[in-house]
Amino acid sequence: MSSMGKMTEQTIAALDSEARQLLFDLVSTPSPSGEEEAAAQILVDFFEAHDREVWVDDVGNVRAPADDRVLLTSHIDTVPGDIPVEVKDGEEDAGESLWGRGSVDATGPLAAMAVAAVETGMSFIGVVGEELDSRGALHVVEEGRAEPGAVVNGEPSGWEGITLGYRGLLAGTYVATSESGHTSRPENNAIQDALDWWRAVEDEFEADEWTPVFERVTCKPVKMAGGTTDDGLSVESTMDVQFRVPPEMTTDEVQEMADSKLNGGTVRWYDDVPPVMMSPRTDVGRAFRVAIRQAGGDPRLLRKTGTSDMNVFAKVWDCPMVTYGPGNSDLDHAPNEHLPLDEYDTSIDVLVSVCERLGGTDEEGGED
Repeated sequence: MSSMGKMTEQTIAALDSEARQLLFDLVSTPSPSGEEEAAAQILVDFFEAHDREVWVDDVGNVRAPADDRVLLTSHIDTVPGDIPVEVKDGEEDAGESLWGRGSVDATGPLAAMAVAAVETGMSFIGVVGEELDSRGALHVVEEGRAEPGAVVNGEPSGWEGITLGYRGLLAGTYVATSESGHTSRPENNAIQDALDWWRAVEDEFEADEWTPVFERVTCKPVKMAGGTTDDGLSVESTMDVQFRVPPEMTTDEVQEMADSKLNGGTVRWYDDVPPVMMSPRTDVGRAFRVAIRQAGGDPRLLRKTGTSDMNVFAKVWDCPMVTYGPGNSDLDHAPNEHLPLDEYDTSIDVLVSVCERLGGTDEEGGED
């Protein structure tokens, strides 16, 4: 759980705008997955204060519909962690930073999206459960919401970064059972079957050291249990596994390869999120590059090795998307998570410029 904000003189002085105050209030409000209600209410109050239609839906998402040419969205939930919330001086010329759980992943991007939505009149959704099962994003697409003109998903990319791609996720549970017997017998028991299967799977997807991580299938066991059953008649084993899938492959292809290596057990596949890779040449990609350059930055195109709610939206909606937000993603879930306030401010300027350009109100225009 995050600590309530520490109101030092420096913190009070740094909260010199409504946008910064919103960020501080959200970071100061614990919102681990499944406990997002209090933070959601802060967002509701913010939109109501600006005369925007807003409500909380059946799963806890904050919905503020408006101009659907751009949907600004990010997740309300954070991972657990108690980091005292306060403003501190940054290193070297970094300026002041807000410390606290979620300041980077993804409360900073969430607050920036909310402020930009209010300033430009674009649609906004704050979703729940991204850190666990993306239940908020899944609810949005499964209810049949109309496809927006573009999606800007909020995750830390640094204010000069634009994330265009994420690997997919395939997850399952391997289960095997064998008859019990003396350990001197040479036949495999269920535990050996599990280990043999996993070794064969890792060999199948082994990549050379020159292949970028984004382009590999990453195999990871996340939980394993096994042993003789209580009645002493069988040996059982279970293994929870995850695969990160690059855009060059499908989750179906990875599942088929993994299933082909089975030697007695079975796998119950329970999570399937396709990879996503967007073109940098879409209108939304161009708008971000122009806005970042106008703010004095050098746009960077990023690919992330994990998975985000952008994968969920892209599975259903065929509109241009990017993921964007302030913060250094190396600080995701870290004990020293903190966000430079100047970067947060600049990211809002970029988002406002993007929305105005995509909404047709950017008079400067111009090509990148």
